[in-house]
Order: sequence, then structure tokens, then C-alpha cells
Amino acid sequence: MASGVQSIRLCIQAFRHSPAPRKAGARVYVARRPFSSIPPRWRSATRKNDTEDQEEYEGEDDDDVDPVELERSFRSVLKNSGADVEALTRFHEQTIGATAPILSRAQKLPTGNLRKSFWQAGEDDPDLIVDDQDEDVFEEDDILGMAHSKLEEFREHREYARLAAWEMPLLSKLARPFEPPTAEEPLRFRYTSYMGEFHPAESKVVVEFSPRDLPLDDAQQLKLKKLLGPRFNPETEVAKMSCEQFEHQAQNKRYLGDLVEKLVARAKDPSDMFEDIPLDTRHHRFKTKPKFPREWRMSEDRRKFLEDTRQKSLLLDQTKEEAGSLVNGKERIEQFFIDNPIEITVRDPVKARLNKPSLRSK
Repeated sequence: MASGVQSIRLCIQAFRHSPAPRKAGARVYVARRPFSSIPPRWRSATRKNDTEDQEEYEGEDDDDVDPVELERSFRSVLKNSGADVEALTRFHEQTIGATAPILSRAQKLPTGNLRKSFWQAGEDDPDLIVDDQDEDVFEEDDILGMAHSKLEEFREHREYARLAAWEMPLLSKLARPFEPPTAEEPLRFRYTSYMGEFHPAESKVVVEFSPRDLPLDDAQQLKLKKLLGPRFNPETEVAKMSCEQFEHQAQNKRYLGDLVEKLVARAKDPSDMFEDIPLDTRHHRFKTKPKFPREWRMSEDRRKFLEDTRQKSLLLDQTKEEAGSLVNGKERIEQFFIDNPIEITVRDPVKARLNKPSLRSK
């Protein structure tokens, strides 16, 4: 309450006593209104009429108070100070006396909003240059925006941790055993999900099927393969098509289902079976995978044959050793060097480098 009364007292004193103009060299500061969000304007005192204007300004009546401006200031104090409305009204009655219009408006104003600025007047204020009503003023009583972002990240991690700990185990009640697709379900659709994040490829749907699973004979299957063109893989006998031209996955799935029905109906049309058109497989590159030769595989017969060959080689070497006709390669090499000595001369690398002619001498 004391702060509110002090604020209104300062407002009234400011309106009763206009600030005196200050001179700074050849420039004159003109202050007409004490409470204004417009910055001070300076003008040069080069004309002769400036002195007369200055004297007229000094002779103005200081007690001439604008009631509209006074009421706007009083409303701002009530809005921002959070003081008692009745106490401020009694103080205003004792000071000015015009209480009826101000009191009727002040009772409708909300009190207790201390975060708004004192200079935030109404929308009809002609001097309001920047509207800062939606901006929060940092009053050194909070953390920075980067810290708030980090806290928000921690909150998100804790939320997912709670989901994994308490709600995900409950999903086991909804589990169903796997049932392979029947002959009535030849189409296999594939979807893409980005866990709630927006992505342009999220609406894409891919369908795969094999012409052998469809109710078609051999001639109709061959015609369907020709109609599919590069979407058919001749190596795996699987056709693949995708669609992402619509916004939702259900729309793309419906389009692919209708397209497959049209292809099947076209393949069953006996008017033209495309018999004169061969199946084109140039779009697919067949990769040859090298295989281990069947003859090299180890079998019982192969293992027995190798064992008999080793035994025969050992018996032959033993027989030659007993007869003295077994040739020892190591002894032959040593005997050769004894009978034919070879003189090996090693040149000194330093001398060879010194004796080498240089390019500069040439």
C-alpha cells in the first residue's frame, strides 16, 4: 500500500511541476510531457524565433495539468503496483477531488500484476512506439533460456523412461500370436513411421506381391509380368510398387490396391495376351555368385583316397632310403658349394658413392 501511495504522489508532483528546459550549446531540449515513451528530440537554435519560443515556454503555467494524461498515469499505477484501490482513491480525493470517473474505471482494473512495465499504457496511447506487452522482462530471478531448454530435454527423457517402466509392460496383454498370410492375402504392404516426427516420406506406402500367388494361369501370369515392366524382379519373382502422391497413408494404400486390381483385370483380358512381345528383363542385373565346386568337397571316399596316397608315398621313401637311392637335397647343395667355391666381393657403399661421377662435373 505504501508503495502505491508513493507512486501516485510522484505522478502528481511530476504533473504539477514541469521540468525546466536545459540548454546545451546551440541545441535546445524541448520537453512538453513528463511521461512519454518518445525519446527526447533536439533541434538547433539557429533561428531568431527560437529565443522567443523559449521565453514563451518558460512563461507557461506549471499548474495546467492534462486530466486525460493524469487519469492514464493513475490507471497504470493501479495496474502495476497491486496496491489497495480504496486507499489510492481516498488519496486522490484529498489531492485532486475528481474521483468519480477514475474510481469507476479503477475498480474494473485487475490488481496484483507486478510483471508488466509501468510504461505500458492502453492501446489508444498515441505515444506508444513499441508494444512490449507480450514480452517478459528478465528480472534476474530466473534461469536463462538455454537452461530452460535443457530442463525440457530432461523432462522429455524422464517421460519416456516412465512410459518404458510402467506402460510398455502392459502392452504384453495385447500381444497376438503370429499368423502367416493365407492365399486370400497375397499383398504385403509396408509403411514408414518416424515416431511422431514430421517427415515428407511418412505417407509413403510400398506393396509387394508375387504373380504366382494371384488367381492366374501361366499365360496370364506372363502377361502380368510384361505389364509390370521394371517393377518386376525376375530373379525373386516379386513385384514392388510404391505411392506417396497423397497426404495420408490410407489414401496411398487404397490407390495401390485399386492399381493391382486393374492390372489383374487387364491380365485376364483374353483379347490381347501380348504373345508377340517377349519378357524384357534388361532392367535387372543378374549377379553371379561363385560357388564352391562339388568335386572339391570333402567326403568319406575323398578322405580315404588321400590317406592311401600318403601311405604309399611314405612306403616308397622308406624303400629308397634303405636302398641308398634316396636323394637328400640339403647335402647335395652343401656339396656343390664345397666343390665349386665362389668368391664374393662386397663393395664399400661409401666409396662407391664418392667414386660416382656427379652431374655438376659434367
